[in-house]
Amino acid sequence: MKFPIVTALLAATASALPATDNTGIEVRQFGGSTRNDLSNGNSGSCPGVIFVYARGSTETGNLGTLGPSIASKLEAKYGRNGVWIQGVGGAYRATLGDNALPRGTSTAAIREMLGLFNTANQKCPSATLIAGGYSQGAALAAASVTDVDASIRNKIAGVVLFGYTKNQQNRGQIPNYPAERTKVFCNTGDLVCTGSLVVAGPHLMYQSDAAGPAPQFLIQRVEALQGSGQQGGSTGSTGATGSGSTGSGSTSPWGSWFGRFGN
Repeated sequence: MKFPIVTALLAATASALPATDNTGIEVRQFGGSTRNDLSNGNSGSCPGVIFVYARGSTETGNLGTLGPSIASKLEAKYGRNGVWIQGVGGAYRATLGDNALPRGTSTAAIREMLGLFNTANQKCPSATLIAGGYSQGAALAAASVTDVDASIRNKIAGVVLFGYTKNQQNRGQIPNYPAERTKVFCNTGDLVCTGSLVVAGPHLMYQSDAAGPAPQFLIQRVEALQGSGQQGGSTGSTGATGSGSTGSGSTSPWGSWFGRFGN
């Protein structure tokens, strides 16, 4: 494994085509924004809903390229004061090499997201939680939801995952989490969804899902949980995939360096 090459891998964006430098290696440092409503908020102004999101590898800010679109739709539904938007930052560095770790991200990153779930529960115990992630962030969100205390997991109404790097290994599901609360968006031809860490064009095409079906699903799940008062549910796979572009399935110029990781 050549780590200088690894640091150029899994560079994905859903809002723009990758830039290419004169070496032919694709580079991704596009867009993104930062939101820390949960970290900065106080218990006296708790919203009804808290959204925790993990960006993809190398994305800027703590919401990356897809998070802002979801946040915008949630705020349109609940109002700026009705939902807190929180990106995962801190110990989650979104570095490329961490994709090859057994859980698709680092232990420190998982602890970081778990800490946000715990903070949400302590600060706003009556709030309904929702979550999401893209690429490495999808693996991070899945691992964190799996590991969080069951009493908090039961408050997580829904999770959306885009380009889920542990999709094949986890059989399209989040372990220990109800199938009906999970929505996986995996485009046809997105190779990371089939056990590889090779980035193909379809891995970069989730913006339309983030702007429509994903927030719609989360809103529906919030309504279902709040309306029924249900806690928990059966685990398993939704088998759901996104309706984004199928793409050609062609890999990036550097994709073959990373190979295939079936954990």
